[in-house]
Amino acid sequence: MAEEARDAVVIPIGTGGRPGRGTGSARPSSAARNLAPAAKRSPRRPAPRKPAAPGPDAPRAVEPAEQPVAEQPATEQTAAGRTATPRAERIAEAAPTTGIPVGDWLSAFQGAAHEVFGADWERRLAELMAFARRRLEGDFEIDDYGFDRELTERFFMAALRPVAEKWFRLEVRGLDNIPAEGGALVVSNHSGTVPVDGLMTMLAVHDHAGRFLRPLGADLVFKMPVVSSLARKSGATLACVEDAERMLSGGDLVGVWPEGFKGIGKPFSERYKLQRFGRGGFVSAALRTGVPIIPLSVVGAEEIYPLVGNVPSLARLLGVPYIPITPFFPWLGPLGLVPLPSKWILEFGEPIRTDAYDATEAEDPMLVFNVTDQVRETIQHTLFDLLRDREGVFG
Repeated sequence: MAEEARDAVVIPIGTGGRPGRGTGSARPSSAARNLAPAAKRSPRRPAPRKPAAPGPDAPRAVEPAEQPVAEQPATEQTAAGRTATPRAERIAEAAPTTGIPVGDWLSAFQGAAHEVFGADWERRLAELMAFARRRLEGDFEIDDYGFDRELTERFFMAALRPVAEKWFRLEVRGLDNIPAEGGALVVSNHSGTVPVDGLMTMLAVHDHAGRFLRPLGADLVFKMPVVSSLARKSGATLACVEDAERMLSGGDLVGVWPEGFKGIGKPFSERYKLQRFGRGGFVSAALRTGVPIIPLSVVGAEEIYPLVGNVPSLARLLGVPYIPITPFFPWLGPLGLVPLPSKWILEFGEPIRTDAYDATEAEDPMLVFNVTDQVRETIQHTLFDLLRDREGVFG
């Protein structure tokens, strides 16, 4: 038996039962392979023991939120390359106090506001906020012509005032000839290529006489989208006899420029030479209402945009009276629209009374012509006198 066992052929495991493959190491069985990963696993870590309660003398543990912010990066780089911002409360807690104190900022702001707006800047700021609140709530009034007194006084006049005082250096004469109340008709010469003289006259009457001048504008003014709305809100209305009589009867101070576009569009070589005063419709309105006519002469407006040329064909194409060409426009582009800083003088003449006439005499063409010619001659002679007294165009 022992000899039979010694003579038996030994078949290695994993050779497929084939003899003659040698005695190399045998491949493990499937059961052995399944057990192999378990054998390679790291031994189980013991569960952390619960720390004992700290004694009264033990140091207090620092919570994550209480850790110094310097140890926490301002931004964390994620795996995708994006940055994550820390929580807002951590930033607020970590904000350094190295800036200027709030009290110093407030003092600096008050000092700057005092320099810019004057000592009463707080009152002005309160008035501005109250004005804005009233406008948003619709708590404001306009008359039948669309005139907004509050908007005109606070914004339009405030915007024109620096130009009149600093740029044109307005000088106003004959303020005693403007009535303190009641209707009156102010008749002025017209010049300047752009009707800036009308705006300066409105400001001079408001600031020096304390009244609003209601100008009569041409049809073109009320056909322009933005200009029409601004003109209505500032007190202007269409230059027609009906509106003029209605406002004069209501005690308003009405302004008219009888030369129209012929006056502001005349060449620089004809400066301060009055053009024709139309048909005298303003005189008829004054005769019917019995209000005085106040002649106004304006010197200085002719030089702000010296008109040296015109493009009639282009003006007819665009539907405007003229296309001005000045020494600076259109050659300098928008810079050529800046008016020259000429010295302005406004003189209100003695009133021409019309209350001595009967209202029916307004239909007499000869009387209307005589009064119109009287107003025109008064303005023309006053212009010549002012030009002789003026030291220089920009003086």
